Formats: sequence, structure tokens, C-alpha cells
Amino acid sequence: MEIALFLVALVVVVLAGTALADRFDLPAPLLLILVGVAGTYLPFVPEVRLEAEVVLLGFLPPLLYAAALQTSLVDFNANRRPILLLSVGLVLFTAFGVGAVVHWMVPAISWPLAIAVGAVVAPPDAVAATAIARKIGLPRRIVTILEGESLLNDATALVTLRTALAASSVGVEAFDVGLDFLWASVGGAALGFVVFVVVAKVRLLVTDPLMDTAISLVTPFAAYLLAEELHSSGVISVVVTGLLLGHKAPVIQTAQSRIAERINWRTISFLLENTVFLLIGLQARWILEGVADSELSPRLITAVCVAALLTTVVLRMVWVFAARYLLVRPGPDPDSGEVPPWQYSFVLGWAGMRGVVTLAAAFVIPEETEHREVLLLIAFTVVAGTLFLQGLSLPWVARTLRVPSPDPLDDALARASVLQQASKAGFKELERMETDDPHGVLDQIRQRVEQRNFAAWERLSTTAGQESPSDLYARVRVAMIGAERERVLEIRSTGSVASDVIRDVLAVLDVEESMLDVALGDEDERDEARNARVVRGDTCDHLDETPAQPPASADDGLVCEECLAAGVHWVSLRRCLTCGLVACCDSSPFRHATEHFHETTHPVMQSAQPGEDWRWCYVHHLTG
Repeated sequence: MEIALFLVALVVVVLAGTALADRFDLPAPLLLILVGVAGTYLPFVPEVRLEAEVVLLGFLPPLLYAAALQTSLVDFNANRRPILLLSVGLVLFTAFGVGAVVHWMVPAISWPLAIAVGAVVAPPDAVAATAIARKIGLPRRIVTILEGESLLNDATALVTLRTALAASSVGVEAFDVGLDFLWASVGGAALGFVVFVVVAKVRLLVTDPLMDTAISLVTPFAAYLLAEELHSSGVISVVVTGLLLGHKAPVIQTAQSRIAERINWRTISFLLENTVFLLIGLQARWILEGVADSELSPRLITAVCVAALLTTVVLRMVWVFAARYLLVRPGPDPDSGEVPPWQYSFVLGWAGMRGVVTLAAAFVIPEETEHREVLLLIAFTVVAGTLFLQGLSLPWVARTLRVPSPDPLDDALARASVLQQASKAGFKELERMETDDPHGVLDQIRQRVEQRNFAAWERLSTTAGQESPSDLYARVRVAMIGAERERVLEIRSTGSVASDVIRDVLAVLDVEESMLDVALGDEDERDEARNARVVRGDTCDHLDETPAQPPASADDGLVCEECLAAGVHWVSLRRCLTCGLVACCDSSPFRHATEHFHETTHPVMQSAQPGEDWRWCYVHHLTG
């Protein structure tokens, strides 16, 4: 009962702390650490000693698997050089650098143990960094590199730690170290691929979402335990399994299974990630009390902890800039088409917050190790120091360096373009099918697909202060569904209809409401982004031969003459780049821009909304 009560209280505090952080716009990881530290000094809070096995087996596999499922294999491959340089090269660089500083300041700590503590503090934890990065809107390339780094750096650090601890007791040959690294990396990846193949084949035979969810829950632990049992890297095994299953999910899973998996793993990640930071705070008191009995002086202990923290921060910054200018030479960013400026590298170097893996790895150090309490305090200092020093200042650093956020108009344009091309493929399949249609079903299908595409284009731009058709539809339909649900609940209360039937009807209403795209984005944010000029996606001869014209402004007084003559209002305006005609978009009642294309075959039009210069090729369905 005591354990159960503590676990329930832990989850309640995590939920309350996260809600409080959202309410006051604070980073949840940092607030939860402070709550944990404060909790250790409350008389009714029991002492919590985090065991390495609990983290390495209970927390790490599901957290890594959830992150890998959501990581784009395409983006990971596109950024593989910086990811590998950070997750392997930087971890080793930090391990030996911090080890050298610790051994120099405290000669009583042997070289192997010093390198071991360097390996402990080497791997950053992307949970806090990416949470803050998404909150303040860092470029996606930075977030992708941080997430990719966090997937692999734990394996490098744990193998380095294991090798250093072995060397401190019995000594190892360089050949054995290399062989250990090789088997940990290649063997872990191979075993992860084997687990992926097995799970993929099983999923092809499973259509029940409940069964598929059960398979998903056991997969990370199976991948981790298989690799660890064969003395390889369970971390790499889990990451490879998750990356490949996430990449192949649209092929090997049903739509219902994919939706259920996304919701389940988002919930699991939310609880585990935030619980981890609360647990970090709960370690503070007993670690500090353990240092009080150390043979080393308090001044020396403080100095070596601060030195390890500063060395960790500095070495990451040095490595990031050295890799940028000496090793990688970054190519153009896929979003902007430009080489990332040095500010990107600085933010990437500053976002090196440590997390629970550092503390868990510290607990792997045997209890009989000399000065173990100091090594634990070094790990805790680096974790807490980087989280507060870098975590609190990262938003200020990004603002000061003017690192741009992802452009919401760019996202809206890409979303609409992809949907349009998908619809084009769907309509081709519809034309290929030989189906008798006495009831006009095919026309209804075409109309629904077009309405979905119109809603995507309306996200991009509508007339300022005017509610788009999709916004209006969502608002009205949500209100109607609310009234419908109330009536169904009234019928349920009478007991005149079977509960199964009522449950089915409520489920139908829930599904429809969940499909309504209510959150169409912040209009103010989209207005601020209208000055962005980007080229997105593939190109074609028509787009190459028809350059963009200067964006329209509100003072130009552009109108759709045909809409004015008909006495109707348009949603957005488009301009033909061949003859200059201004006409209304497809979300407008008469679709005069498309009508103009069919009459003249002029292939390219440009948005005539103020501040926009994106173009559309009617022939190839591509945007520029």
C-alpha cells in the first residue's frame, strides 16, 4: 500500500506540476526538478533512491522507442553526419575531456574512474531541450539533430562507462575496447533489425487495434532485453527497431492501429518524461548528505563539480563549431534552401541539457568505488546545472541571436500542396476503377476530397478579418454536435434504448468531432509570417519559366471582377502570371481562377493575397 500510494502521489504531482507550468508558461522539466528537491525536505515524503536498473530497463526502452517512432527516418538520414558526430564523437570527446579535468583536480580518482564519470555526464537528454525548443519555436533542423543525437548518444556513453569500469578493476586491451564498441553498435543495430522484421511480419497478419497495441507495448522491452542478453547495446537495438517500425507504419499497420499507437505512446512519453525530472529532484538530499562524509574537503568537492559542469558546457560548444567548420560544412536547409548560419550552431551547442540517463549511469558505478559519493554529486551537478543554466537561458539565447521559428505559412503551403498531389493520385485511381454509380456516390467522393483540400488551402490565407468557409463549417458543426450529444444523453437517461446502441451513436459523434479541424492556427502568427519568401518542394518547367512577381499589398485594391458582377464575395485571390488576371480561389463559390486556367491553359498563378508570393502550377500540381 505504501508503494502504491507513493506511485499514485508521484503521478498526481507530475500532472499538477505540468499543468502549473503550462498555466504560467514555465518549462515543466525545470519546475518538476524544483518540486522534487523541495519534496525531499518534507517529513512525509519518503527517501527515494533511484536504482540504475529501474531507469535503464523501466524508463529508457519505452522513452527511446516512443521517440524513435516519431522520428522521421528521412530527416534522420539527411542529418546523419551531424547526428553521428554528436552522438559518438562528442560523447567520447566529453568523456575524456571531463575525465582529464576530474583526474587533474582529484588525483585520488584514477584515470579509468575519471573517464567513467566523464562518460556519465557526456550524453545530453533531448527531452528538456526539445520541449523548450518546440515551445519557443526553434528551426526543425536543430530539433531533428537534437532528437537524433539523443537516440544514439546513450549507447555510446553506456559502452564507454562499461569499458572504463572494467579497466578500473582488471584492465583491458585496446583491441578488446574496439571489439566491444563494434559489437555494441553493429550487433545492436542488427538485432534491432531482426526485431523489426519479426514485428513487421506479425503486424501484417494483425488487424485488431487492441492486439496491435499490445504488440507495440512489448516491442521496446523485447528489443532491449534481446540485445543486452547477447551483451550488445540494447539502446541501439530499441532505436533501430523504433525507427524502422515508425517508417513502415503506413504499410504494415491499419489506420486504426496507427492512431491508437500514436495516442498510447504520446501518453506514455508524457508520463515517463515528466516523472523522470521529478525523480531527479528527489535524489538531491541523500546525494548531498552522502558527500558530507567524504574524505575530500567541501571546497575541493565544490570546485571539481563546478569544473565538470563548465567543462561539459565548453567542450560541447567547441566540438559543435569545430565539426561545423572543419568536418561537416553544412549544406542548404531543406526548409529555407540556405546554409544554416552560425547562430544555429551556437543554439545547438547551448542546448546540451543532461537528464536522467546521466544519473542512472552514475548509479552503475559500484558502491565500493572510492569517492563514489563525489562522483554521484558531479553527475547531479551537471544534470541540474545544465538544465537550469542552459534550459532557462535557451529562449533568451534564441531570441538574442534571432534564430527564426518555423514559418506557419510555409507549413500551410506544404500541407496543401501534398494533399493536392495525394488527391490527384486518388482521382486517377477513381478514374481507373470501373464502378457502376447509379446513386452519384463518385461525385460525392470528389466533392468531399475537394472540400478537404479547400480547407488546407484556406489555412494558408484568407482575407483579413473574414472567417473562411472551413472555419465557419467547423464552428457551426461543433455547436450542432454538442446539441446532438445532449439529445442522445437525454435518450440514454430514459433507458428506452439499449446502452450498446447509445454508445455506438456517441462514438460516431466523437469521431466526427475529432475530424473537424477546429484549431486552424493563430491568424496573428500567420500574419507575421507573410513576409517570408521560400521555395518549397519540387519544381517543373512551368514554374521555372514563370518567376514570381512582387507580392501584392493591401493598397493595390485587387478584386475579382466576376465575383463583384455576380454579387458574391471571394475567400482569397489569385493572379495569372501569364496575362495578369485576378480571380478568386477554389474555396470561393465560382472558382474563377481555375475556370480561367481551363479556358486559357495559362499554367501558373500566384497568390494575390497581401505579402504572399507562392505560385501554383495547374498542370503538374506543384507549388513554388
